[in-house]
Amino acid sequence: MLTKETKKEIFKKSGHGKSATDTGSAESQIALFTKRINELTEHLKVAKKDFSTQQGLLKLVGKRKKLLNYLQSTDITRYRAVLTDLDLRK
Repeated sequence: MLTKETKKEIFKKSGHGKSATDTGSAESQIALFTKRINELTEHLKVAKKDFSTQQGLLKLVGKRKKLLNYLQSTDITRYRAVLTDLDLRK
């Protein structure tokens, strides 16, 4: 579960939005989704039969993919910056 402090750290990082209070930009949302995806992936390595978590993980991956597609179509430089900052492959 992401705490307020964790979210603030993600928003403060360079490249994930304009300021610490910028929570709605595509970059900050992608960063949040990526953090949650990584945590759920680690959980599923231990609990292989947790199918509800697996379904939630797939939904998060789909949401992140939609945001990445939106960012790619609107501003390619911001899209490339997010990919390099979060170590995502596309």
